[in-house]
Amino acid sequence: MPRAGSVNYLFGTRFYKMAYVESGNPAAPAVVCVHGLTRNGRDFDALAEALSDRFHVICPDLPGRGKSDWLSESMAYQPPSYVVALAHLLAQLNKPVAWVGTSLGGICGMMIAAAQNAPITRLVLNDVGAQIPAISLKRIRDYMSVAPERFVSMAALEAHLRLVHAPFGKLSDAQWAHLARFSARRVLDQTGEGAFAMHYDPKIIEPILASVPLDADMWPLWGLIQVPRLVIRGAQSDLLTEPVYTRMLESGAEGYVVEDAGHAPALMDYESMARIKAFLLAGL
Repeated sequence: MPRAGSVNYLFGTRFYKMAYVESGNPAAPAVVCVHGLTRNGRDFDALAEALSDRFHVICPDLPGRGKSDWLSESMAYQPPSYVVALAHLLAQLNKPVAWVGTSLGGICGMMIAAAQNAPITRLVLNDVGAQIPAISLKRIRDYMSVAPERFVSMAALEAHLRLVHAPFGKLSDAQWAHLARFSARRVLDQTGEGAFAMHYDPKIIEPILASVPLDADMWPLWGLIQVPRLVIRGAQSDLLTEPVYTRMLESGAEGYVVEDAGHAPALMDYESMARIKAFLLAGL
């Protein structure tokens, strides 16, 4: 079972808590796994279990998600703020780490890996690249804008996840149920009856709504990263396009394509987990 922990970090004029779960021997080489925009650290439970015989695996909930504190200012829900929290976690760990980042978690990983004296030794990017098309950012904004605020049952919440995250790939019923369990928080509806909501601050969408979707160009950032890199792409992804993926491989990164997945592969299948583990073991 994953062990729960947290780190306090100073952001602005207030300290916040960022929660995480960890697996494996704390004396082993560390792997930090960071989730996507609306997800949480428990997305990596299967991968953490697969890695925990050789690695110390730490999976945080980004600010505003899961068991982490919500930020007081909604416009702070942007990558530089998340990097502040993650830097405190890295300081607490105080050792070199490999990084596995899905989508937003990969953007944070690139930002940290590009910094001087960064502790990241290997970087795995799951379906995110050095350039993100505006149309895919618009799609994410649109599905978040129409997401229900309440669900009458866990079954309804799971059905929503199966719909909006169908590009995760071919997951079993047990895997969808796992994602739903850790995606839900209990709330009261307008009548005072028990209901469920997604386990994130609804205000995380406000910075996205306030901006005009434009292509996100991170090639200069990519050029600063010197550590070994593995780029994973969902074969039908609209966020990590094939031309961007190819260019990243031409710059020296390794690549792996997950068939029957879009944005972003769930990394719960044996082949994906084995590919990641082999890449990380090569650095020991």
